[in-house]
Amino acid sequence: MLWIAGAELAAAVSNAGALGIISPYAGMDEGDDPRENLRLQIRRARSLTCRPFGVNIPLDLPMSGLLIDVVLQEKVNIAVTAAGSPELFTELLHSAGIRVVHVISSVRQAQRAEACGVDAVIASGIEAGGRLGRDAIALCSLIPQVVNAVRIPVIAAGGIADATGMAAALKLGCDGVQLGTRFAASVESLAHSRYKRAIVDAHDGDTVVTQQYGVPARILRSSLDAGAGSRLAQLEGDVVNGIAYAGSSAGLIGEVLPAAAIVENLAESFASRL
Repeated sequence: MLWIAGAELAAAVSNAGALGIISPYAGMDEGDDPRENLRLQIRRARSLTCRPFGVNIPLDLPMSGLLIDVVLQEKVNIAVTAAGSPELFTELLHSAGIRVVHVISSVRQAQRAEACGVDAVIASGIEAGGRLGRDAIALCSLIPQVVNAVRIPVIAAGGIADATGMAAALKLGCDGVQLGTRFAASVESLAHSRYKRAIVDAHDGDTVVTQQYGVPARILRSSLDAGAGSRLAQLEGDVVNGIAYAGSSAGLIGEVLPAAAIVENLAESFASRL
């Protein structure tokens, strides 16, 4: 969701009762300043919702510290950190009253994050789209092990797009779920229509784990890991030559829907199972 999780999507998700997340690079033109882009996205989201929303900061970004500064200055409710040590900024964010959720892919990482004081962890399985943890653990195995290892809330991510997946994750002991690919194919997503269509058209075997810059990543099988980057696919719509991130849940997604409808369908379908 690096290029496509903007203010409109975050606000729509939050207004529907879930938690929307902004990416600092959402919709940004090449060469623009991610700090200013993030500031604009945060302020735009605030004009569209009075509900909480968060910002995702991959800690391996060259400007991660400067982006954290923007999060602090703008007093965002929640920071989601990933791809780095939660020790770097958790205490600083807490000092400003910002809650911290850290993405992990193993028990060891979850315990480390808890020791650093994060408020919750997102347990991301091998089914997730985009860059993955090197541990390559399936979500159904990862969740119960992490739940048994930490006392903080655990959020499940990877391969979840509907109430069935949500129910399964909660049954395994997690406290909530995170959906990425499902919202990439939403009306408010900044993704190019061809990228959204590629997700909708995907079947169960149409995603594959490959290596991107030495890190595992799940992408649509039709796209090439040719160094062209994900912006080409996500924002410009070249899903052949660009890297089209997508989780294995793509095969469950049959249409592009408004974000509110996605949240409402998820909640209603889940409630009907209780």
